[in-house]
Amino acid sequence: MTKLLLNGEDLEVTSKTVSDLLEEVGLAKKRIAVELNREIVPRSTYSTAILRDGDAVEIVHCVSGG
Repeated sequence: MTKLLLNGEDLEVTSKTVSDLLEEVGLAKKRIAVELNREIVPRSTYSTAILRDGDAVEIVHCVSGG
């Protein structure tokens, strides 16, 4: 298990990469932006961006409307 701070909440996950995390929390198909330890993670590197205990992850959903 990996212990993360996800959007300000403590969370234990089995994920090893950002891509795995998005699958685990049900956001893999959503339009989102991911920040790992205060750095934007390019979508093209989600599968290679490794998660470690204590990492801080922010996931932002894109919302449309007026």
